[in-house]
Parts: sequence; structure tokens; C-alpha cells
Amino acid sequence: MLKVGVLASGRGSNLEALLKQCANKKIAAQVVVVISDKAEAKALAKADEYNVPAFFIDPKVYSSKTEYNRALISKLKNFKVDLVVLAGYMRILDPLFIEAFPGKVINIHPSLLPAFPGLNAQGQALTGGVKYSGCTVHFVDEGMDTGPIIAQAVVPVLPEDTVEVLAQRILAEEHILLPKVVNWIAQGRVKLKGRQVVINI
Repeated sequence: MLKVGVLASGRGSNLEALLKQCANKKIAAQVVVVISDKAEAKALAKADEYNVPAFFIDPKVYSSKTEYNRALISKLKNFKVDLVVLAGYMRILDPLFIEAFPGKVINIHPSLLPAFPGLNAQGQALTGGVKYSGCTVHFVDEGMDTGPIIAQAVVPVLPEDTVEVLAQRILAEEHILLPKVVNWIAQGRVKLKGRQVVINI
């Protein structure tokens, strides 16, 4: 059983989608710990609902970003996680973190990377005038949304879309794609070869 640690900063809807699939035995993984950098993050409450240990680790009490990342690493290693999932986690990880979990950190982003990295990806898509957007699950490297792409889901961008409407359409696909990728990883079907991700279907 793949042990998953989740970092989240917000409402925890992707976390909840993952927790549901784990609870229903639909995927060969278990979320063993949830950590947030926000005391008020709803993700912590979502973890509590599923009896998953949840922690607020306050970045403000650490002298540097590196020291904060050391605290995250320590907590995740205490739970012996095999995979770290960033689910709406709004901080760029220190290189130290990436080195601690090489090839074991994934993120979900609401665009078809490499298009529209960073914040407000849905707004970027509307401003850019694209006809399709979607979401991407990728391995995390030291850049912002620049890691090797594992899988993507596509949604149309409609003329009447607002940022909120497009975001909801993309989010529905995120809730499907993230658990699917975690399950592939749990089954040993995802291989990283340089920048290329090979999936044995």
C-alpha cells in the first residue's frame, strides 16, 4: 500500500477526492498525513473527517524557507511516506525538499502545462484566448510548475466562461485525474526517464 503525504493550503477538494478513493479501496494507496501552511485551511478539517493525522506547520516560526522545509521533511518522514502530493499547496518547495523525496513529489495544476504556470491559470487561459484548457499532474522540480508531465485532462474554454465557471469545469477533471495518477504510481506503472514520463497502461 502506497503511503501518501499531502500538502495543502486551501479548501482541500482535491484532497477529499483522493481520500474518498482511498476509503472506497478504488486505489492502492492510503493518505497517512496532511500538512498545511495555513491554520484555517479547510483541508485540515477534511483530513479530520477521514481520521487522517493533520498538522498546521507555521512558516512564520522558522528562520528561513530552508528551515521550514526541514520541518516538513521531518514530519513526512515520521509517517514514512512513499509519495508527496501537492494539492493546492501555494508555496514553492526548497531544493532541499525535492532532494529528500527524489521523483516522489507530484503536483496538480489547473492548466495544460507548460501553458499558464503559476497563479490564476484559469484567468491566464481566458486572457490568452485559448479554446482548450484543463489540468496537469506533474512531477515537482525546483521551478514553478516546470516538472515532467505525467498526465493531463482537457476541457473546452467557452465564449461565455468566467474565471469561476472555467475553474469549476477544470476542478471536476482534477478530482478524477489526481486519484488516477496516484493509483498508477501505487501500481508501479509510472516511470521517470529524464524529462520523459512513461506510463505502462
